[in-house]
Amino acid sequence: MGHKVIIVSSGGIAVGLDALNIPHKPKQLSEVQAIAAVGQGRLIARWNMLFSQYGEETAQILLTRNDILRWNQYNNARNTINELLAMGVIPIVNENDTLSISEIEFGDNDTLSAITAALVGADFLFLLTDVDCLYTDNPRTNPNARPIVLVPELSEGLPGVNTSSGSGSEVGTGGMRTKLIAADLASNAGIETIVMKSDRPEYVPAIVDYIQHHFHFNPPCYAGNGTQQQFLELQDAELEQLRHHNVPLHTKFLANDNKHKLKNREFWILHGLITKGAIIIDENSYDRLLSKDKASLTPNAVIEVRDNFHELECVDLKIGKRLPSGDLDDSQPIQCVGRVRSNYTSLELAKIKGLPSERIHDVLGYSVSEYVAHRENIAFPPQF
Repeated sequence: MGHKVIIVSSGGIAVGLDALNIPHKPKQLSEVQAIAAVGQGRLIARWNMLFSQYGEETAQILLTRNDILRWNQYNNARNTINELLAMGVIPIVNENDTLSISEIEFGDNDTLSAITAALVGADFLFLLTDVDCLYTDNPRTNPNARPIVLVPELSEGLPGVNTSSGSGSEVGTGGMRTKLIAADLASNAGIETIVMKSDRPEYVPAIVDYIQHHFHFNPPCYAGNGTQQQFLELQDAELEQLRHHNVPLHTKFLANDNKHKLKNREFWILHGLITKGAIIIDENSYDRLLSKDKASLTPNAVIEVRDNFHELECVDLKIGKRLPSGDLDDSQPIQCVGRVRSNYTSLELAKIKGLPSERIHDVLGYSVSEYVAHRENIAFPPQF
């Protein structure tokens, strides 16, 4: 079918536990990391052994968020994976559990797989699990649970779907909720995302073939904010198509179109970086940032600065109501709308907030930039 494959694999800790005859995952971080160090080598050896039977080479790539905190590091990771693919090598990606700490970890392999897929501009992301698709409820405990086979838009939620039941295994992390988060990340990057059962990998080509040659979705027939009944009717129609084409059960999360999908740098800012604080601006300034002119963020837009951060660290961008005095109206709600990489530290920004750019040098004695954040360092979720 012409597709190259990247595998995001968990299991380093589980393999290490088995090798060391330790029955349960310990709670102390240093113990877990030591076990991961034992398991990661054995895990890649198993992958090598598996693919060598088919004459395929594999390569291990261990990542933490720390490895992609800089734009050039992010690009280097992408270039390395693409070079491996060009060589005909199958990259095996895993979080580096030996070095990762909570502040820099991806948290689960579903998130890591979505970030990896966006990193290389994948066409498809397959999230493998122990059920054949998403259901309206846990099918093990609710016999009336209905299969969800098509999700056009995740931003409005899933009408009538309970994702709170069930969780990850004792050793691993994740569950259906983390898969929904990963699907949202990937679809925002323009990647078709599929949830399917992990013990039937032979289903992957059949699903890809169906999507590429037989699947059709007519957006006017369904809006993302449709009713529960409309959503379930959509499922029935797609289920009929799967049966007609003899396609295995799975859940498809449709990719955002080119107009709404995130660019690579926007995805990196929103999902690759760690936020350190917040900048609060007024709604008019937010509207200007969203305008076709795509303005940069200037000091006079800033109402308040929260927490501490250094220059070029990623911070949450929030909107609030500005009082006539210029201060923040604490009685009104504050909404997080995006992320920026600030040219100034939190201390510097606290001194120049609300001022025109021409005053920066007068107040600080220097001027790094006329902008708090340049346009290329501002990212918003897709706007519909």
